[in-house]
Amino acid sequence: MRKLKIYIAAAFLFLFVGIGSPSPAMQARADTAEYYIGGMTAGFTLSAGGTEIIGFNEVVTEEGVFRPAADVGLQIGDCICAVDKIRIKSIADLNAAMERSGGKEVTLTVKRAGETAEVRITPVKDKKNGKYKIGILVRDTLAGIGTVTYINKNTRRFGALGHAVCDENHNSLEISGAKVFSCSIVGVNKGSRGKAGELRGMFLSEQLAKADKVSSTGLYGTFEKSYDFSHLETVQIAPISEATIGKAIIYSTIDGICPQKYEISIAKVDAKNRENKNFVIKVTDERLIDETGGIVQGMSGSPIIQNGKLIGAVTHVFLNDPTRGYGIGIENMLCE
Repeated sequence: MRKLKIYIAAAFLFLFVGIGSPSPAMQARADTAEYYIGGMTAGFTLSAGGTEIIGFNEVVTEEGVFRPAADVGLQIGDCICAVDKIRIKSIADLNAAMERSGGKEVTLTVKRAGETAEVRITPVKDKKNGKYKIGILVRDTLAGIGTVTYINKNTRRFGALGHAVCDENHNSLEISGAKVFSCSIVGVNKGSRGKAGELRGMFLSEQLAKADKVSSTGLYGTFEKSYDFSHLETVQIAPISEATIGKAIIYSTIDGICPQKYEISIAKVDAKNRENKNFVIKVTDERLIDETGGIVQGMSGSPIIQNGKLIGAVTHVFLNDPTRGYGIGIENMLCE
């Protein structure tokens, strides 16, 4: 799975330790709260953090045909965050900034692959509608699918994905206005050696939750009170120190909306891994291998259960062997 890949409705630490503060492992060991086991696939919509360029077009003016954006070197995947230092959050904001320019040169603040730069550009007036344009097609909202890992039984707080949330151009996403919807899996592109597979999902109208935080360990928020929790199993958590090499299970949804249990084996435990790759896992369940080839994009966040306790979540797939991948320790997600 790597970073969260974006799908359009089709198939999408700083740890402050003060004197006397318990470590994450100690917190996990002392945590007696009950958690609902996730495994359900959810659709996420998040702000692009500006307006992201998804294509270019020509602008026909009284003086001729122009391609301002392409001519100054803008690229597909660039995110326009500000115009003349004024923040851009939506397509409407960008259109308003173009009109304010009156055809005079403006400075765009552009984010590309995590780096920010300023680009000067002169909008031109469209002959057909009289609007000032720079010849781009943009989007301001992104959508993707992933798996819910856990829901705190008392607070309804959830954690999902288990890894950083970025678009396909490695731009980090903003949490403002993020929503989480029920998602039905309608197909699977099976993984193979050298090529990651993926779940194909369809957003349903039911809003499951609201997200309020993204970090290097996933996406977090609160489930709606109206959600029916009666069909979910509950579990307590265990720190990485209690995980052992050997059998475990994951909960994943690869068809429809209902999670299923699948057998895996934990091949390695690494509590101190700084990239949150705390487990190496191998899918041993032939049903899952037959349907998906192993671990595929969209399964990020699938809860890992061992000895009846929640110990982590699936995060990445090995490209050279889709039956193998990484997992994050649940204590690292609960730190958020």
